[in-house]
Parts: sequence; C-alpha cells; structure tokens
Amino acid sequence: MQITAGMVKELRERTGAGMMDCKNALTEVDGNMEKAIETLREKGLAKAAKKAGRIASQGLVNLMFSDDAKKGAIIEVNSETDFVAKNEEFVNFVAKLSEIVLNSDVADVEALLKVEYDGEGSVEAVLSNKIATIGENLSIRRFTKCEKPGTINVGYVHGGGRIGVIIELETTASADEINAVGRDVAMQVASMNPRFIDESSVDPEYIESEKKILVQQALNEGKPADIVEKMVVGRLKKELKETCLVEQKFVKNNDLTVGQYVEEAAKSIGKPVKVIGMIRYEVGEGIEKAEENFAEEVAKQMNS
Repeated sequence: MQITAGMVKELRERTGAGMMDCKNALTEVDGNMEKAIETLREKGLAKAAKKAGRIASQGLVNLMFSDDAKKGAIIEVNSETDFVAKNEEFVNFVAKLSEIVLNSDVADVEALLKVEYDGEGSVEAVLSNKIATIGENLSIRRFTKCEKPGTINVGYVHGGGRIGVIIELETTASADEINAVGRDVAMQVASMNPRFIDESSVDPEYIESEKKILVQQALNEGKPADIVEKMVVGRLKKELKETCLVEQKFVKNNDLTVGQYVEEAAKSIGKPVKVIGMIRYEVGEGIEKAEENFAEEVAKQMNS
C-alpha cells in the first residue's frame, strides 16, 4: 500500500512521533493506522507524544564559533522546566546541535532534524529519544548562522543561557583584537534589547506606525494641529535613540553612546570597526506559558 504524506501527517498528530518514525511504522504495517500507533508505542516512540502537548518555555540558548570567529551560530532549544535546562545531558545535546548548525548548511529547523547526529541517527530520532529518557517535552525552536564576508562574530551569554547575543562586526581586525569591544556591545544588546542597529536600519513601516501613534497622542493632549508635526519629529528622534543600538547610552560608560564607544575602540585598535548585525535570543520569549496550580498538576499526574 502506498504511504501518503497525509497518512504520515495524521499519525504524527495522533502520536507526536517523528516524521520518519511514522513513515516507517506505516510501511511496516502496510498503512494500517491503528497498528502503526501500536507499533510506535511498542518501540517507545509514542512515549514522547504524551509530553508533546506540554508547553516547553524554559530551555537554553547556546553559541558556537569557528576558531577564526568568521562563522558563528546561535540556537535556542526549549524544555518544560529550568531544572532540565541545567541537566548535563540536555546541555551537551544543545552544544552538539549548535556545532552541527555551525558546520552545515541547514537553513531551518526542519532541515536540521534530518541531519545525522554523531552516528546516532537523525537529529529528529535523537530528540525523540531525549524526550523519552529525560521525561520532558523538548523542542528545537530556532537558530541563526552568521558568516558574512569580512566580519568577525563575537558573543555573550547571560544567566547561564537565558539570553544569548551574537554581534557581527565588519572589520579587518583579528578575533583576538576585536573580542573585548564585541563582547561589550553584545552585553549592551543583552541588557538593553535594542530593536535596530541604527536609524538607517529602521523598518519604514515601523516609522510610519510610530508617527501615527505619536500624532494621535499629541492631538489627544490638545496640542494645536500646526505644531503636532514638529512635536512628533522630536519625539520620534528621542524614541529612536532608545531603540537604536549605536544611539543608546553605553551601559559601561554613560558619557558615551555605543557608537562613540565603538569608534574609540577602533581608533585604539588602529583598524576600522562597524557593527552590521546583531542577533539576540531570550529563552521562551513569545511562548505562551501554561498557568497551572500545584494541586491541578498533582491531580494530573495521579490520573495519568
């Protein structure tokens, strides 16, 4: 019997098992859906499915760089609890995944799941095994690889992997020469969470949206329509100074902006330095966290 993509999709939704595991199970039982479910359960692959619906909003951000720092990778892998995020097996798993991302051409999580994992099968298969052995739902959420020509990548990890930042610096300096300034800028991004590098990188749609909001605010305050435009320009400039990295006050020296600090560092090194990219991951940002009280959790465990 021909195994269709729709059959694989249905089995994945019903069991939470990996795509290839579902396809192989269906092939083994000639497309019988119920027998395929039994097969996955017998092999322990459906064990992860019981946990697949639980929200994984904790986890770890990890960074990996090539020796010359011309390539960098950042990845976020989620778990259900902070306790598991500190588990040595989980930490090693995340580190290995960042190494795979750094040294391969995978473009998205779906492609990463198909990559061979250290002779143990695909990343997807190893992930399913980790879910089963660790006992929590785990999820590879996102990653980014940085390797722009003429750049050096420098990173900073805060809070034991709660926040990770990579800064892309366009420079002729070596990794050793640029590491200190890059780390300082990465710490700034981790702390202040700027949205843009500079005004030239601000999304025009964002500018228009903010203008409309500021205009309405000014009108609501009863300001005369003929001076609202000038007020909005001033307020927008102020807001951009807070949201653009190079315009922000440097947290380690408030007498300087970040842009001025980088300029001074470049002069000290004797080579040009320009921030052209930043990637900031914070564990669980944007993920809806389940709100459950302790009594409900205990009741669920007793009834399962």
